[in-house]
Amino acid sequence: MALTDSYLRNINYVRISVTDRCNFRCRYCMPEDGVPLLDHRDIMSYEELALLCQALQDLGVKKIRFTGGEPLVRRGFLDFLSSLKGLLPNLKIALTTNGAMLGQEAQRIAEIGISGLNVSLDTIDPEKFRYITRNGDLQGVLNGMRMVRDLGLRSIKVNTVLIRSFNDMEVPALLDFCAKNDYLLRLIEFMPLDDGLWSKDSFISADEILGRVSSGYRWVPSSTGEEVMGPAKYYRDLETGQRIGIISSVSSHFCSHCNRVRISASGRLRACLFAREETDLRPFLLKGDFEGLKDIIVKAVSAKPRCWEDVITGDLHMSQIGG
Repeated sequence: MALTDSYLRNINYVRISVTDRCNFRCRYCMPEDGVPLLDHRDIMSYEELALLCQALQDLGVKKIRFTGGEPLVRRGFLDFLSSLKGLLPNLKIALTTNGAMLGQEAQRIAEIGISGLNVSLDTIDPEKFRYITRNGDLQGVLNGMRMVRDLGLRSIKVNTVLIRSFNDMEVPALLDFCAKNDYLLRLIEFMPLDDGLWSKDSFISADEILGRVSSGYRWVPSSTGEEVMGPAKYYRDLETGQRIGIISSVSSHFCSHCNRVRISASGRLRACLFAREETDLRPFLLKGDFEGLKDIIVKAVSAKPRCWEDVITGDLHMSQIGG
């Protein structure tokens, strides 16, 4: 069965937030004093998450990426992932993390056998890292990434939000860092959400980003397979074979071939990151209504907007959406 919206886009990839809590306070993601946290009873239980994943796979979803907040801060999360892999062995399971807990959880993550790991890393300068995360430990993150890689996880992507006058001059260093460590660097346009930090002065477009990475390289398009359906445009250097991704979520959106939706930790499905409308799946999850759950997901996806330009941003922070 295929999960298709009214514009005939096949939705086969879902991002699920498992918590709104995070051990960082990144400036573009969350206020310094945090956001109002959900009560434990308002967050989907692991039983509900398992039911949700089963329903999504039944509807044709091939890949689920777990996000937060920071997913690794939720107690029992890796036990849940391990059991989910046993329950749904054909489902691709990926993880997005800030990397702070990778070192202590590297062995478990490697044993579970996830299909990919995205690490949010906006700078490799220790002082800038402390500033942007509000006191994060860069070396701990880098050590954890190396541990996971050395234990056999080869699909590691570094997600870097480029912000003018903060980290835009680090692009060459980031390219070199990722090349030396066999990570895939993805440079992301700074998105205008509801944190009040975005401005035209801080924004760097994909075209400018590509110009920044051109010196000394011969990039050619190299998106393949499922990458074509994602937000990133991938390039490969003809000389070294290194690949990068550029995500132009603002200046040149990928709405026409968007294949994904988001589900918050509280069980609310958001068909578009920028949309105000959400569909509450929780009543069906709490009742264990498997068929009703699938029906409401189909209905919510069918209402997915044509493009983010057609909708108005809501009032949530990225940490609450599950970005």
